[in-house]
Amino acid sequence: MTASESRSSLQQAIFNRRTLICIFTGFSSGLPLYILAQLVPAWMRTEGIGLKEIGLFTLINLPYTWKFLWAPLMDRFSLPFLGLRRGWMLLTQIMLLLSIAALPWLDLNNNLLIITWLAAAVAFFSASQDVVLDAYRREILPDTELGFGNSIHINAYRIAGLIPGSLSLILADHFDWQTVFAVTAAFMLLGIALTLCIDEPEHRYTPHTLRSAVTEPFQEFFNRNGVRQATLILAFIFLYKLGDNMATALSTPFYIDLGFSLSEIGIIAKNAALWPMVFGSIAGGIIMIRLGINRSLWVFGVVQMLSILGFALLAHVGANLWLLGLVIGFEYLGVGLGTAAMVAFIARTTDHRYTATQFALFTAVAALPRSLANAATGYIVEATGWETFFYLCTLLAVPGMLLLVVMAPWQEAPQAEEARA
Repeated sequence: MTASESRSSLQQAIFNRRTLICIFTGFSSGLPLYILAQLVPAWMRTEGIGLKEIGLFTLINLPYTWKFLWAPLMDRFSLPFLGLRRGWMLLTQIMLLLSIAALPWLDLNNNLLIITWLAAAVAFFSASQDVVLDAYRREILPDTELGFGNSIHINAYRIAGLIPGSLSLILADHFDWQTVFAVTAAFMLLGIALTLCIDEPEHRYTPHTLRSAVTEPFQEFFNRNGVRQATLILAFIFLYKLGDNMATALSTPFYIDLGFSLSEIGIIAKNAALWPMVFGSIAGGIIMIRLGINRSLWVFGVVQMLSILGFALLAHVGANLWLLGLVIGFEYLGVGLGTAAMVAFIARTTDHRYTATQFALFTAVAALPRSLANAATGYIVEATGWETFFYLCTLLAVPGMLLLVVMAPWQEAPQAEEARA
C-alpha cells in the first residue's frame, strides 16, 4: 500500500458516518450516569439530606454491574416497528427522559424511599441503554475501526458529564430543581433523534427462545475458544488494567496526604487528568487503525505501567506542583490509551450473533477491578505507605502484560489479526 493510499484509508476510517454515530451513542450513554453521580447528590445535599444517606444512595448504580443478567432479552426480542437494536434504544431513551425529569417532582425529605426507587429505575434504564448501544456499535464498526470508534464513544461519554456537572448546577442557581432536571433530561432527545435517523444493522442470527438467548452466548464463547483459552481471556480482561485502577482509586486522598491544598487539587490535578485522558483515548484510537489492536495493547500497556511509577516518584519527592501536573497528565494519558485498547479488544472478542449479552458480560468483568480496588487499597496503603503501594500497583500490572503473549501476539500483523477476528 502506497503512502497516499494509506492516508486515504486512515481518513476513510476516521471521517465517516459511523464516527458521527459513535459521538451520539457516547453522549446518550454518559448523560444518565453523570446525572446520578453529580446532579442528584448536589440536589440532595442542597435539600438538607445527610452525607450518610447520600453515600448509601450510590448503591443504586448496581444495575451497571449486573446488566448482563437481562442482556439476553435484548438479543432475543425485537420491539415493534424499529427492529432489534433501535427498538430497545428508543424504549430505554424515552424511559430515561421521563424518569430523569420526574425525579424532583416529589418532596425529597418526605419521599426519599420513592425517589431512591425512581433513581434506581434511571440506573436500570441507563444500564439497559448501554447494553444495546454497545451491541449496536459493535455491529456497525468493522474490526479496523473498533479502536477509534470506541475511543470516540468514550470521549463523548465523558464530555456528557459537563451537562449535569456544570450546566445544570449553574442553572440551579437561577431556576427551581424541576426546571433544572427537565432541561437536563431534554438532552436525551439527542439520543432519540439518533435512534430515529440511523439504520438497523443486519442481524445474522437471532436466538429462537429466551433459554437459547441466555445459554448460547456462553456456550459459543467457550466452544469457540475452549475452556482454557476462554478462561485466559476473562483473566486478561480482569488483569490488564488492575494495577492502573488500583493506582488511581485513592488519588485525591493521596494528593491531600502529600500536602496539596484542595484548590491546587481542583485546579491542577483534575484538569491535568481530563484532557490527557481525552487526548489519549482519541490518539489511541487513531494509532490502533495503523498498529492494530494487538500491538496497541502492548504499547499502551507499557505506558500504563510507566505512568504508575510516576506516582511513586511523586510520593518520594513530595508536594511539587509541576511534578503533580506532569505525573497526573502522563497517568491519565495512559488511562485513555489503555481504556481505548481494552474496549476494542472486548468488542473484537464478541460474536456478532450475541453482541448484547457477551459485550455486557465482558465489560462487567472489566469493571470488577474498580470495585475491588476501592475496597482494598485503603488497607494496603495503611500497611505499606504510598510509595511502596505504587510499586505494588506496578507489579500487579505485570500479569496482564504477560497474558498478551497468548491473547494478542505482537508478531501477528494487523491484517492477519483482522482476518482471524
